[in-house]
Amino acid sequence: MIGRRLVLAGGAAALAAPALARSRAAAPLIRQRADPQIFRHTDGFYYFTASVPEYDRVVLRRARTIAGLSTAAETVLWRHPATGPMSGFVWAPELHRIDGRWIVYFAAGPSGGGADVFRIRTCAIACDGRDPVAGRWSVLGQFRTPWDSFTLDSTVFTHRGTRYICWAQREPGIDTNSNLYLAPMATPLTLAARPARLSVPTLDWEVQGFRVNEGPAPLIRHGRVFLTYSASATDARYCMGMLTARDDADLMDPASWSKSQRPVFRSSPANGVWGPGHNSFTVDERGRDVLVYHARDYREIAGDPLFDPNRHTRVQRFGYDEDGVPVFGEPA
Repeated sequence: MIGRRLVLAGGAAALAAPALARSRAAAPLIRQRADPQIFRHTDGFYYFTASVPEYDRVVLRRARTIAGLSTAAETVLWRHPATGPMSGFVWAPELHRIDGRWIVYFAAGPSGGGADVFRIRTCAIACDGRDPVAGRWSVLGQFRTPWDSFTLDSTVFTHRGTRYICWAQREPGIDTNSNLYLAPMATPLTLAARPARLSVPTLDWEVQGFRVNEGPAPLIRHGRVFLTYSASATDARYCMGMLTARDDADLMDPASWSKSQRPVFRSSPANGVWGPGHNSFTVDERGRDVLVYHARDYREIAGDPLFDPNRHTRVQRFGYDEDGVPVFGEPA
């Protein structure tokens, strides 16, 4: 229902400047890890988390380089319990440092089969120490919005002194699978104001298979706030769009944002990379911008795409046009 490389041989190749011109897919950074996030912290480490094919746990890797994440040990921070509202699918974790505390947001639902497994809500776990790998993690609670409905893909960013949370949710009364919302934060689990609805899937490429806007990722550059997101079903039709606002605009006013009328990143038949999306952003060791995303190496999928395990984490550098707008090119 929802969607849900690098400086050495193999994975390293994708960060090379000619990557966009390749006719064959470069090796993924990490195989079978979807909805990836790479977070570069001030401690000099890169941290990586993502969905696992079993959808049963939250994992974390760290390394001094992006390439090092491919072979870094993976620590399980939390496993879902046998019963209860967080005992089913665990999707799309994101690591954040909030007020001196490590917090991971993720989506979770109950187990037991039937439609109820899609009673997905955003939850959070928190670490009791300064080291997110060695510390003890426990459930912080459920992220609260005005509606008790399908909620996932929360990301946090600070702009001009205000901490915002952006997420995907199915709003009652709107016939879509998920839309994008933004609000300032009061606490890690509560809002300081009623959310703004930034985007509803209406364009043809946003409604293929399902009516989806999800996986928002902020990028603040060149006097603007860019917000990429993913759209449509999680097969080869999955793709990325982008919202743009001036960085001095009122981000809570939907009129401040403009939407790309075409996907900004989509499947590349020439390079054999299919369904790119659910991205995040980081910078490489030289401070250059890097796109982090998942994609498959084949188009045809047997059965439900949700249960196909081969959405692999990939990374590639990107640049900007003469107006300072990101140009992602094709999946390498």
